[in-house]
Amino acid sequence: MKTDLHIHSKDCSDGKLTLAKIFEEAHSRNIGLISITDHDNIDCQEPAERLASQYGIGYLSGVELNISFSHPRYKDGKLVSLDLLGYQYDIHDPPLTRKIRKLKEHRRLRAEEILEKINRELRIEHIDPFTHKDLEAIEETVDGAFGRPHIANYMVKRGIVNTRQEAFDRYLVKCNVPKMPLSLEEASTLIRGAGGKLMLAHGNDPNGTSLASLTVSIEEQCRIIKKSMLPFLDGIECWHSRHTSETVSAYLAFAKDEGLMVTGGSDCHQDPIIMGTVHVPSYVAGQFNLREDRNKQ
Repeated sequence: MKTDLHIHSKDCSDGKLTLAKIFEEAHSRNIGLISITDHDNIDCQEPAERLASQYGIGYLSGVELNISFSHPRYKDGKLVSLDLLGYQYDIHDPPLTRKIRKLKEHRRLRAEEILEKINRELRIEHIDPFTHKDLEAIEETVDGAFGRPHIANYMVKRGIVNTRQEAFDRYLVKCNVPKMPLSLEEASTLIRGAGGKLMLAHGNDPNGTSLASLTVSIEEQCRIIKKSMLPFLDGIECWHSRHTSETVSAYLAFAKDEGLMVTGGSDCHQDPIIMGTVHVPSYVAGQFNLREDRNKQ
C-alpha cells in the first residue's frame, strides 16, 4: 500500500491542485493512505474526509504548524522556524479550531503590515505604492493561506520586479513581519488535546524550515530533539522528498531508541506532482491503528 502523509492543497494552502484533483491523482497512483497537511489551516479536512471515502482511500486528518524554536547553543539562542505535523486529531476540537482561526486572521494582518513596509521602500524609489485595491487584487489570487509568495507574484505582475526571487531579495526579506508566534509546547497541547499525534516535520530538509538551520549534523539534530523537544513529540517524519538515505537511516534508528512513531510523505505541492513517490513502509499506517485492508484500493 502506498502512503503519503504530507500533501498540500490549493484550496487551503500553497499547493497547485484542488482537493478534488489531489484525490483523483491519488486514486490513479494507487495511494491507499494520505493526509492533507495544509499550513496552519484545517478548513479542508472535512471535504478531504468525504473525498477519501468516495475514492476508498484511507485518510488521516492532518495539518502543518509553523512554530518558533530556539536553542541556547545555536544562533546565539535566536528564534528559528520549524514545522510540525499534526495527525488524527478531532477536526472540530474547539481550542484547536479557535487557534487555527487566529493564525489565519493574523496572516492577513501580517500581509497588510508587509505591504506598508514595502510601500516605504517603493516611495524611496519613486514607484507608485500599493493601495487597498492592490491588497484586494492580491487576495483574489489566494486560494489557501495568504503568504509572502502571493505578494511576490503580484509584484511580478505589476512589473515592479522580474521574478518572484527578485521580489524576495529586494523587498520581502527586508520588509518581513514575524508570523504569529506558536511554541512547540502550545502546538503539542493543541494537537494532543484534540486527540492527535504530533510529529517533527522534515527535520533535515536543507531547503526548508528544519533543524538544518541550526546544524547540518544529523547527530546534533537528534541530540536537540532528545534534549529539548522529546516530551512534546509523538514522532518524527523520517521519509521526505528532500531527506537523504543517510537522514532516513539515522532518524529511524533514533526513533527506535526513543520509542517514537515514524511518518513520511512527499510534501507535495503538485509542481511537479510527486505525490506517492516517496517510499513509506506499510507499517507506518499501523501506528495509527488503521486496518490495512480498509485502506487498500
